[in-house]
Amino acid sequence: MTSDGNKTMKTMSASYVIGLDYGTNSVRALLVNTANGRELGTAVWNYEQGDAGILLSRDPNLARQHPGDYLKGAERAIRGALRDARRQDPKFKPEQVIGMGVDTTGSTPIPVDREGQALALRPKFARDLAAMAWLWKDHTGVAEAAEITALARECRPQYLAKCGGVYSSEWFFSKLLHCRRTAPKVFEAAYSWVECADWIPAMLTGTAAPERLKVGVCAAGHKAMYHDAWGGYPDAEFLGKLDPKLGALRARLAPKAYAVDQAVGGLTADWARRTGLPAGIPVAVGAFDAHLGGVGCGIGPGTLVKIIGTSTCDMMVVPSDQELADIPGLCGIVPGSILPGYYGLEAGQSAVGDIFNWFVNFIQPGGPKAGSHAALSQGAAKLAPGESGLLALDWNNGNRTILVDQRLTGLMLGQTLYTTPAEIYRALIEATAFGALTIINRFEEYGVPVRQIVNCGGIAEKNPLVMQLYADVTGRPMRVSRSAQTCALGAAVAGAVVAGAHPGFSAAQRAMTGLKPREFRPNAAAHRVYRELYPLYRQVHDAFGTSEWQGNLQGVMKALLEIRGRVRR
Repeated sequence: MTSDGNKTMKTMSASYVIGLDYGTNSVRALLVNTANGRELGTAVWNYEQGDAGILLSRDPNLARQHPGDYLKGAERAIRGALRDARRQDPKFKPEQVIGMGVDTTGSTPIPVDREGQALALRPKFARDLAAMAWLWKDHTGVAEAAEITALARECRPQYLAKCGGVYSSEWFFSKLLHCRRTAPKVFEAAYSWVECADWIPAMLTGTAAPERLKVGVCAAGHKAMYHDAWGGYPDAEFLGKLDPKLGALRARLAPKAYAVDQAVGGLTADWARRTGLPAGIPVAVGAFDAHLGGVGCGIGPGTLVKIIGTSTCDMMVVPSDQELADIPGLCGIVPGSILPGYYGLEAGQSAVGDIFNWFVNFIQPGGPKAGSHAALSQGAAKLAPGESGLLALDWNNGNRTILVDQRLTGLMLGQTLYTTPAEIYRALIEATAFGALTIINRFEEYGVPVRQIVNCGGIAEKNPLVMQLYADVTGRPMRVSRSAQTCALGAAVAGAVVAGAHPGFSAAQRAMTGLKPREFRPNAAAHRVYRELYPLYRQVHDAFGTSEWQGNLQGVMKALLEIRGRVRR
């Protein structure tokens, strides 16, 4: 066969992309066919260090991770996915991989040196918790977040307008300021700080040095008050009022942030050797797992994507040429953070799956077997709405949206001496559904219609009771993404776009994403009861969550009893 013939054969062979998905406890690599979204190979590697990958202390607000796990995880997961692909299709060759995308948790900032290397990789800081990656669920910066919010309200209200009106302890500058005050040696040693979503692509492409670093607008815009309208990150004068050292750091942050349709660079020869991938393949600008999960679900205008896991993120997009109000309580309104050419809107709940896991694994009602998720779901499914007489608040890890307050806690009303574990489990699910409805209402109150809801994540995949209760509470059908690995799939879609397999995200999503045929439709009778229960939830929500609320909760318990009695009759 001629060389021209070989070239034709190579052009006609299938092309693949890798999506690298960094979660709270593990990293996943997914190998995807660019033409049809077929998932040929996958592998998961659990972080080695800490408790399920999380470094903890006696402070319940602290949650860190070792950056070394991120690097080792990339190598192990990618090699595992390539092995899996060869098992699925012996004709597959790594040379068919043409691009890569990366998503991570966030805000998960990492202190780095002048070369962009994580401080935790130095022997001097190998055991220093402050030198680690500050995981998204680290809330040690609660006081600093309140201080940032207060200063911005006083002199830079525009900063808060694009991030829901309140700066969160989960976000970038809260963590940096807390490090400056509690671990000054680490702060002094750090030349800069880099989001995990930006650090991983930079390490893979050899562009980690600050003068070469290419950061994503997703992390910068949603967690670090970046906006092109005011020149990028908050200005040095503002940051300097919080702390002069923070003001000085401003000059060492990237001057420009980019959307995921841009490549950071090409995979280095070293990483090609470590992973088995071709050297030079483009790696897309990094983004957060939830935002690329939205991409992997086929997000578009009018579609709310719910990524349901330990917490939830609720994603929507609005065309950038459409007028859009600032929406209080959101985790950001950022141009290009999900799809280029659209505003990315993020909301969410700080705990969902974590609440269910707390009840099953920590409380262990009835023992390990009787108190399993499957057993409790089976018992909860037999109950009618309102039958338990219970009402809960879903704030066991604070409130992300719409209150943006991490100093809130969970609550259960209506317990009696006869309350069962299944009743409590159902009430906890209902609480997260009421929280989800509150977010939907907030979007629509500010002119962003929700016409379709698409769910993804382990809970959406594995627990039909949760999906049905969400449909019943919201009164809206629930669809589920075709892929069980939508965040990794969204990262792969970004990899396909930067590799030139598709002309843009719209075409790539049409080819590579889809929905399962099953639709969870609301039960009309159940929805009527939840329409009575939701105003009670909002009463308790506003009473404990806002300073503006004025009212009387005396009737809440009695209303729950009245509904319970009527349902049981």
